[in-house]
Amino acid sequence: MNTNLKKINIYAIYLGAFILILPLIAFFINAFSFRWFYPQLVPKELSLQAWVRLKLIPKIDNRSFDNFLELWLSNPTIIKALLNSLTIGLIVTIASIIIALPAARVLGLLNFRFKKIIIFIMISPTILPPIAFVLGLNINFISLGLSGSFFGVCLVHLVPIMPYVVLTMTGIFANYNPDFEHQARTLGANKFKTFYLITLPAIAPGMVVAALFAFLVSWSQYLLTFLIGAGKIMTLPLLVFSTASSGNPALTAALSIVFIFPTILILFFASKFVTGDSSAKYGLGKL
Repeated sequence: MNTNLKKINIYAIYLGAFILILPLIAFFINAFSFRWFYPQLVPKELSLQAWVRLKLIPKIDNRSFDNFLELWLSNPTIIKALLNSLTIGLIVTIASIIIALPAARVLGLLNFRFKKIIIFIMISPTILPPIAFVLGLNINFISLGLSGSFFGVCLVHLVPIMPYVVLTMTGIFANYNPDFEHQARTLGANKFKTFYLITLPAIAPGMVVAALFAFLVSWSQYLLTFLIGAGKIMTLPLLVFSTASSGNPALTAALSIVFIFPTILILFFASKFVTGDSSAKYGLGKL
């Protein structure tokens, strides 16, 4: 009985994994297909035409290393959007970790009045519909002269990111023992050495997970970037949405692959921190 149940669970996992990767398979087929129409099960002809139109691959007669480099350095729209998304994601990730660190330490290690109310207010951006607070933020950003600016987009990305980062870091500090810091200070270590040698190694896995959440949330932002960026800051989500309305499945699929590839790469390298024997696995701990 247990063996049959185990087999059923394994098959269910395989089925779930197949359902998850099915859209990716469709993207890859579409991205390299040419004139693939219903009811054809597979495309009759493969082509790199979509990648050429996106200016990621030179035309067939000019596919040398120098021509690839020259094409990418010409700063086509997709390269510019990719660099904007990466830059905004990295800036917001670093800023969110710096801001969340002291707040998470207090929430994780101390018990005080109205703590649950503060946590509820902090996670409210993840509960409310984005349009409900983005329009209000947009009015304030316009009055402050931040609308349509790169700094304004980075600043507004912190709104949906901070709840994930603070709560993740709070869970780490909830399982953290500050007595090690006291022992280090007693042995003569200053505040910087105590943080660098004691605190940082203990919370590093949690910081990686929090940074992963921060980057992925920022990477996928469309509405906030569209409204606060006022159409002046082009990122990959904006480019994907605008391309999807063009009615070209191959072009949309190719651009979608470019959009999801960095996230898969980040998840692959950060997987050891998300799973396994690290302090990140304890989740929200005693929160």
